[in-house]
Amino acid sequence: MSFLKNLFGGRQEAVSLPSHPVPASGEPIHVSDADFERVIMQADRPAIVDLWADWCGPCHRLAPTIAQLAAAYGDRVIVAKLDVDENPRSAARFDVMGIPTVLFIANGAVVDRLVGVQRYEAFANRIEHLLTAEPA
Repeated sequence: MSFLKNLFGGRQEAVSLPSHPVPASGEPIHVSDADFERVIMQADRPAIVDLWADWCGPCHRLAPTIAQLAAAYGDRVIVAKLDVDENPRSAARFDVMGIPTVLFIANGAVVDRLVGVQRYEAFANRIEHLLTAEPA
């Protein structure tokens, strides 16, 4: 059982997600501990990563917003999801203490994060900042 499940009292069942399916156009990709470095940290464009778990109610409330961001920005920003129960190393690496947590990553570094359910505009504003801060 993960430390986040203990912390937030989630269900005991594990959810099995593919580690890195090919996304349909405009959908978030799923990343894992195994491919996080290659897919996200070494990417040639900014990324946002939604750290979530199946038992987390707020994570499910945030999911439509993440999908909207993928549809709106997926051609310029990697939009990804990482299940913290299936991938605890990445959650620990970034000191994730509560979920949902969304990391904003550019040039191999976390440059911002949002914790909890937020409005679409909060994410969009940060993404726009990432895109304008990127070197041309």
